[in-house]
Amino acid sequence: MAQNQAKQKRKKLIMSKLTQNVLFTLLFALLFSLFSSNFLRADNQLGVYEQLDQFLADDLVFTDEKFEKVNLRDAIVMPTVIALVYYECPGICTPLMNGLADVMKKSDLVINKDYQVFTISFSHFEKTILAQNKKKTYEKLVGKGDTENGWRFFTGDSITIRRLLDNIGYQIKQEGADFIHPATLVVLSPGGKITRYLHGTYFLPFDFKMAIVEAGLGRSGATINKVLKFCFSYDAEGKRYVFNVTKVSGSIILLLALTFLGYLIISGSRNKKNTNI
Repeated sequence: MAQNQAKQKRKKLIMSKLTQNVLFTLLFALLFSLFSSNFLRADNQLGVYEQLDQFLADDLVFTDEKFEKVNLRDAIVMPTVIALVYYECPGICTPLMNGLADVMKKSDLVINKDYQVFTISFSHFEKTILAQNKKKTYEKLVGKGDTENGWRFFTGDSITIRRLLDNIGYQIKQEGADFIHPATLVVLSPGGKITRYLHGTYFLPFDFKMAIVEAGLGRSGATINKVLKFCFSYDAEGKRYVFNVTKVSGSIILLLALTFLGYLIISGSRNKKNTNI
């Protein structure tokens, strides 16, 4: 009787070890597939790679809607919101700009007193006349404050644009005269330090205000939308954000597998102690 019980316990231990080995192999395969795919795509992946606490380069010169050459860093004299778009975008740039104009209209902060806005085209094909026309359109949507001096629209050459995008951590993909890109506002302190990213095309007045107030104090903060950014990815063909089933389900499976592995290890240790006894 005692020998049969000992054999049964040894058999359970052997099965437990085999299960653990199989589970370890599956976990390794899952981790390898998740992380290797991210690394392989990192160089060409669209998105925003936050550069909090980094400063805007001091030699980025763009042309504003008045045909004036402007050093962006020198022009930042108060909390500044940068909207990266291209003016003839058929996709999410219009919702982004509409969302920005809407929150500026709703906010109790005063433009060109509490903050300023730089809209910068990342298409080197676009010129100053187009920037002027876009400014007239969006000034009407805001309908208040000193947008004439507080909201500036810029164009630039391809080299300067590329350096700005790398500086801010904003990755795009050019397809002919069009671009595939994310939708994000970047907030900087009066000294030119990146303090916050606001993702999406709709912005709550409270979030907008707090981002500007904290930028005025030089405080940077992690983006609240990082969880959303993990769960959603940008669909280049549909030009919208979609739920990332693979990434989320993979993370859930990984968590469950780790939990089960922990259970097997603990139960295996207990069985081993009982066998020794």
